[in-house]
Amino acid sequence: MRRQRRERLYALFGLVVALLAGVVVALLATNLFPYHSVNDDEGVALLQAAMFLKGQVFLHPGQLADVVRPWSFVVADAPAELGGVKMYGKASPVISGLFALSKALTGEFDVVLSVVAFGTTALVYGMTAQAFNRETGVLSALLLLGSPLFLVTSATFLPYAPTTLFALLFGFSYVRATRRESLSWSLLSGTAIGVAFFARPSTGVLFAFPFLVHSLMSLWRARGGARFEAVLRRYLAIAVPGLAVVVLALVYNAVVTGDPFVFPYAAFAPDDGLGLGFGHRESLGAGQSYTPALAVERTGRLLWLFATKWTTAGLVGTLAFVVGLGVSLRRALTRRGPARRPSPLSKRGRAAAKMPEREVQLVLAAVVVSVVLGNAFFWGTLDGLQNGLVRLLGPFYYFDLLLPLSAFAAAGILTTARTLRRESRARFSPAEVRGVLLLALVVSVPVAATAEMQVLSDPFAENGQRTANLASTYEPIVETEFDDAVVFLPTPYGDWQQHPFQYLRNDPGFDGEVVYVLNEGAEQDFETLGLTENRTPYRFTYRGEWTGAVDPVTPQLQQLDVLEGQRVNATSTLGVPARASSATVRIEAKEGYARYDVADVNPNGTVTTEWTVGPDGARVTNLPAATANEAVRLPAGASEVDLVVTFVTQSGATVTYRQEATVEVNEEHVRVVWPPETRVCRSTTECGTEGTYVGSDGEYVSGVSVETDARVVNETA
Repeated sequence: MRRQRRERLYALFGLVVALLAGVVVALLATNLFPYHSVNDDEGVALLQAAMFLKGQVFLHPGQLADVVRPWSFVVADAPAELGGVKMYGKASPVISGLFALSKALTGEFDVVLSVVAFGTTALVYGMTAQAFNRETGVLSALLLLGSPLFLVTSATFLPYAPTTLFALLFGFSYVRATRRESLSWSLLSGTAIGVAFFARPSTGVLFAFPFLVHSLMSLWRARGGARFEAVLRRYLAIAVPGLAVVVLALVYNAVVTGDPFVFPYAAFAPDDGLGLGFGHRESLGAGQSYTPALAVERTGRLLWLFATKWTTAGLVGTLAFVVGLGVSLRRALTRRGPARRPSPLSKRGRAAAKMPEREVQLVLAAVVVSVVLGNAFFWGTLDGLQNGLVRLLGPFYYFDLLLPLSAFAAAGILTTARTLRRESRARFSPAEVRGVLLLALVVSVPVAATAEMQVLSDPFAENGQRTANLASTYEPIVETEFDDAVVFLPTPYGDWQQHPFQYLRNDPGFDGEVVYVLNEGAEQDFETLGLTENRTPYRFTYRGEWTGAVDPVTPQLQQLDVLEGQRVNATSTLGVPARASSATVRIEAKEGYARYDVADVNPNGTVTTEWTVGPDGARVTNLPAATANEAVRLPAGASEVDLVVTFVTQSGATVTYRQEATVEVNEEHVRVVWPPETRVCRSTTECGTEGTYVGSDGEYVSGVSVETDARVVNETA
């Protein structure tokens, strides 16, 4: 009875730790990652979740398809009545479905992250308790809670933690089914691993492989005996629902990709996957030859990062894992167990005899081998190292290793403590034993605490800094209440939405208060404005170089007007940069340029340029031309007209204002998107977002200022 009370107390402790894990992950999700992590795949799953909530498997953007393509979405043909285009994401519907369920039940996506963290911790406790005992289970749950990889990954909308939750449920149910000879636990086990496979096939296969080997060995041992039929029935009860979910996954593939054996992620990037393991690997144009030597080198780097930076207490925790694994393997392989074990006459003892603790320990050890070797064939782990995701989010492809790591590390710590206590009692008096144990505690606790602070500080600090930069980036949009708006977004990573600005997602029906579109050049911009003519247009841009939120940028959200008439007259009043002594003005267009002289440049003053755009071209009207042509001819249709004002100092240094206006010209009238996009460039006449003018609060050369105005002129006959 005393042991039963103690075990119930340990179970209560395990529950408390699991609840604590849920709370901690909830706090991290809302405080460390309010705008999501550096991995833009989060936005893919969340957009799919929003689609599922509206009963959609596909996006149907119609004529907006070229400017609303989300990151990691595949574009496919659709019937004309559906707009001719459909899009589907590479994310698993299982993961997106979980997020959608959370939103439907609680009104928030974040809640499911806390639930997954709670379930993962509880199952790590349960699996460890079955492999060792409940005392070890509680400690393993605490060690899991201290792992930076567990905390960071669980706080993001990525598939790794939810998939591992189903894998753990499979493993826990498998052991229960075997020990209790229970068909209900078998059915749950099979369903769980099927769902894990559907969510992330490689995780499901690699985690299940050691259990599959164990089931085959169990069938072999039972062959020819009276229990063979019962054992076979139990494993069929695992296999049938598991295979049923696999078939469901194939049906989903057939509906979405058109081929049951092509998963959406493979349709998005056919050369980015397990495949045959080695050879050419590529994702969106970035690829290389993946060789066995490269796999070995990359696996070693990942394991070192995992062992030193992303486990509880770093190398201290890894050392405990090695001790626990070594002792457990020695005992399991020599069939020598701990002195205390349940009586074979007790209910627990009879159950454990059907799958002894040593077998559970061997299966957990085999999971380490399966996950490490299996991922060695996966080029994506190398890609994660190269693009910086692993540095910020940890070796998330090894998330499944947290179960054996926590279990064996807990066993190692308790084995060490028991050994120290036993040896002390054999050599010292009771008073001396207490002194030895106290000394060991005084020495070990600060070491472990210091190591834990070191592994937690780096990822939390760097991700926190990125979050602060993202908060600054999104501030103008967050503070604006849109009402039927369309916002043009920059494209630092190419023609993708939600990459990198995954926080800015469209409603699945493209009918929300705001529609985000890509800024794709003059012709496409006017087409987009025509398709969204009932919405107020905005331009979102920033000053600085986008470095994945490593460095801050200064954002700007400008409301736009489309000026339309026979002619648009504009005035640009530009501040004279410090020490500037002369200036030139140019009008540039696709067909050429015209240059104009500036007679006087007054230090600390301004230069005013009046310019006009019409069907007959673009010209400056208040300055004398310095070229044979006084105006620049504009092509019919959409194009860009640039007003370029360059100031030169006596030393030869230059500061250039470049105002880029999007225009559309036909025989009788002109349309101009106003205001133009303005950049201030040093030592060059063209610069990217580093020179974007974002108002007087930006950091520029002393004297820089910009004022613009424009009006439509319609000449009467």
